[in-house]
Amino acid sequence: MESKKLKKEGEEWELFSHKADMGIRGIGATFDKAFEQAGLALTGVMIDPTQVHEVKHVKVTCRAPNRDDLFYDWINELVFQMSTLNMIFSRYKVTILNEKNEFSLVGEAWGEKVNPKSHEIAVEVKGATFTELKAEKTQDGRCLVQCVVDV
Repeated sequence: MESKKLKKEGEEWELFSHKADMGIRGIGATFDKAFEQAGLALTGVMIDPTQVHEVKHVKVTCRAPNRDDLFYDWINELVFQMSTLNMIFSRYKVTILNEKNEFSLVGEAWGEKVNPKSHEIAVEVKGATFTELKAEKTQDGRCLVQCVVDV
């Protein structure tokens, strides 16, 4: 799969090739925004997010001892929700809290049921991996999250 990238108002999401799997990356002014953009990158592995309508709303929560693990859990929870609900998402909203050295995430995803007549899914994402997993500030002060997903 070739690399894809979308940039808008200081935020962006990207796909990057990684052997037989695919890397996803989200960049934003905050970690909340970076996680949201990574959600779009996850969708972008499977289908162009602009082809998905916001018909149904799903809430997602995660807890982890650090941002790296929180990002890993966020992506795996999205994959779980897509798989069990037979949905694909096109918009994400994330709020991350850091309380007593534990990170928690309250997220929302909007999308619709997968319809083979209108959705041509390129590949199925099986889950996030720890390969190239990171959640960090870049030199220019933006927040970056990334990992390789198993396809």
